Amino acid sequence: MSFDPVVPRLTLMYRASIAVDKPQLFGPTPQASGERRIINITGGEFEGARLRGTVLPGGADWQVIRSDGVAQLEARFTMQTDDGALLHVRNFGFRHGSPEVIARLFSGEVVDPAEYYFRMTPLIETGDARYAWLNSLIMVGSGMRTRDRVIYDVYAVE
Repeated sequence: MSFDPVVPRLTLMYRASIAVDKPQLFGPTPQASGERRIINITGGEFEGARLRGTVLPGGADWQVIRSDGVAQLEARFTMQTDDGALLHVRNFGFRHGSPEVIARLFSGEVVDPAEYYFRMTPLIETGDARYAWLNSLIMVGSGMRTRDRVIYDVYAVE
C-alpha cells in the first residue's frame, strides 16, 4: 500500500486592514543586511467567518530592504476579537516588484497588487481557550499597501 501526502487547501480566515504611520527610515545599519525601516501600527480591524475585531495600536513592522530590493517584513502586533480575546501576531513576509512599482508604492500611490509580490506567513498565539485552535495553525497571506494602510487576506493551510 502506498500513501501520498495530503494536498493542502486554503481556507480564508480573515481580511485585515491595518493603519500604519509613515516609515521611520534608518538607512543601512550594522545589524541589517540592507536599509532598516520601522513602521508603527496605529490600529485597524479584521474580519472573517470565525474571527473579527480590532488591531490594537502599539505594534510595528520592522523591515529590512535588501540590496536586491526585496523588503523583508517582520511585524508584531496585537489583535483583539470582538468577544475580548487577545491574539499576538508575528507576521513574516516579503514584498518586491520592479523598481518603478516599488517607487510608486513608496510615494504613497495605490498600486494594483497584481503588479508586485506581497506574501506573508502570520503566526497567531493566544492563551484564550476559545481560540486555542489558532496556536497550531499554519497560515499564509497575500497583501497590498496603500498610503496609510496594509490590507491583506489570511488563509489557513488545511
